[in-house]
Order: sequence, then C-alpha cells, then structure tokens
Amino acid sequence: MGLPAVRLKTVLLVLLSLGLTLVLGFGLPEVLNLLFKLSGIPGANATYGIVLLYFVFVLWVAMPSIPRGTLPVQEKEVLITGCDSGFGLALAKHLHKLGFTVFAGCLLKNKNGDGAQELENLQSDRMRVLQLNVCSEEEVSEAVLFVRKHLKNPEKGLWGLVNNAGISSFGEVEFTSIDKYKEVTDVNLWGTIRITKAFLPFIRRAQGRVVCMVSMFGRMSSPSRSCYCVSKYGVEAFTDCLRQEMYHWGVKVIAIEPGNFIAATGIFTKESVERRGIEMWEEASDLLRNDYGKLHFSQEVAKMKSFVSSGGKDKTIVLQAITDALISRFPYARYNPTDTYCWIKLQVMSHLPTAIADRIYIY
Repeated sequence: MGLPAVRLKTVLLVLLSLGLTLVLGFGLPEVLNLLFKLSGIPGANATYGIVLLYFVFVLWVAMPSIPRGTLPVQEKEVLITGCDSGFGLALAKHLHKLGFTVFAGCLLKNKNGDGAQELENLQSDRMRVLQLNVCSEEEVSEAVLFVRKHLKNPEKGLWGLVNNAGISSFGEVEFTSIDKYKEVTDVNLWGTIRITKAFLPFIRRAQGRVVCMVSMFGRMSSPSRSCYCVSKYGVEAFTDCLRQEMYHWGVKVIAIEPGNFIAATGIFTKESVERRGIEMWEEASDLLRNDYGKLHFSQEVAKMKSFVSSGGKDKTIVLQAITDALISRFPYARYNPTDTYCWIKLQVMSHLPTAIADRIYIY
C-alpha cells in the first residue's frame, strides 16, 4: 500500500473518531432528553444518564477483566487437534506445563512429524500423542477409542476439547476453485463438527468445555480470503448453536477469535504463497487472464507475500485466552486476543454501516 493511501486511511479514521465524538457529545443528550420526556422522567436526569453511560463504557474498555474464579487443573484432561505446529503445539506444551493431561492430536504423527516427536520427547504420562486427521472418519473413530482407553475415569468423561486444527488459503473468488473451497472447509468447518460430535458425549459427562478456534475472519470478511472466511463463518455459527444447546447440560462452548498471528504461526510462507499464485494462474481460463491481467494478479500475490511477516509474533495472549476458557468458572462466550489495530477494525467492520466500513478499509 502506497504512502498516499495510508495517509488517506489515517485521515478517514481521525474523521470517523471526530464524528463519533460529535454525535456522542451533541446528539446523545438530545436523544436521552427525548426518551426521558416520553417516559415521564424529568429531563434533568439526562445528565446523570450520560455520566452512567460513560462510566459503563470506561469499565468495558479500560478496566481489567473482572475476576471470575478459577477451577483446579489437577486431573483435568483435554483433547487438542492440530498439534503439529502453531497454536496447537504451543497450547499442548502450555497446558501440560500447567498440570493438564493432554491428548495431542497430530496429523503427521504416523510420519514422524516434528511436532509429534517434540511432544513425545516430553516422556510424560500426562502427554498422550495420537494420530488424528480431522477429515478422516476412520481416524476420528480410532481417536475416540484411544481417548476412552487412556482416560483416568471414562465414566467422568473428558473435561475439554479444543478444536484447533485448521488450514488457510488465499485467492480472489474467480481464481479459487471449488475444490479449494472444499479442501479448506473440510478441515476448518467439517473437521470441527466431526470431532465435536464424536467427543461431545465425553464432554457432557464431565460438564466440561468445548473451545473452537475461529478467527476475526469468522466475523468480518476480507478480499482474497473468501474460502477461509466461509469456513470460519461456519465455525462461528456452529459454535453459537452448540453453545445454546449445551446450556441444558452444563457444558460451556467458547469461541476464540484471534487477530492476525500469521508471523507467529507460519500458516503462510512466501514460498507457499508463490506456489499458490502459480497454481491459480495456470488453472485460470484465458477469459480470466485477459480480464484481470497479469499485472493485477501479480500485485495481489505480492500483497499476500508482504502479509506473511505481519501480525503478532507472540502467541501468549491466545494461549492465555484458551486457558481461561478452560479453567475459568465463568468463561466468556467469545475471546478476541488481538492487537489494537485488529480490534478496532473488527468493531468498525461489525458495527458501522457496511458502506462506511468498506470505504474505510477496502477501497
């Protein structure tokens, strides 16, 4: 992105902030006065209403999280998918260090993957590494048998399930094949549903936790990321529905919505982006190539390459959010571990009129 475009976006954000300040400063008192008048409440109380709203806003934004109690970790058992690398590998080691018994599902265990070997090298009876491809009905069934066999007390169930396994891709809609949409969705969405349905009876017995790794792209879209957004929007919907169904059973279902942690997880590399770019261009029809042009396509691939090294490099806040979801007596329904920029963008894209939000961030 060039310097003029960056400056323009900065100016727009400042103008938006000033506009909201003016609306709140001049419009809110009038609205409160009108509401109070219609309700038969003296208009002088509008001042107190503004102070109360401001106080609530400060508590929501500026104050630290209210303590919600912590459950003991001892004898709690958790299954994590996607422990070969990234958040999954880091989380498996983190929870094990805290005292959890961890069932670490690894896609590449049967191929002596680095992540699986690292976890097995801990040589701990609280670290159980198992082969697990979330897209395979057979491997999921075998994982159920493995976990049941190694649970300390199968009748008490499994305390936690962390649906972490996921993949990503990029490409504008017309350059993304249906097979690519299916591939990403099979892991991110159907894999989450498949694993959850298989292990939910264990979780219900323990009145435990189901934690689903979503993304801020489960609540907002982004150009060239449609297949990933589609899968994560689906996980968000699945998590919400399951949470509502599980209230009756005392099971808490939580969504984790990280911001940009590409640099920390390595889910993209410059080499993988380059390969994907070549693949998309070669598969594209002559019509698409002519309409979009090689220059435009190359610029989009270059943007993605520059995106590879962006975002947070420290996984700590994500690991803390998942840990809180597992051991807090009253966990939040959603956690948004991210930096300030991504948090603001999520609020803008989620709450402002679409035309305004798109104008600020997209074009």
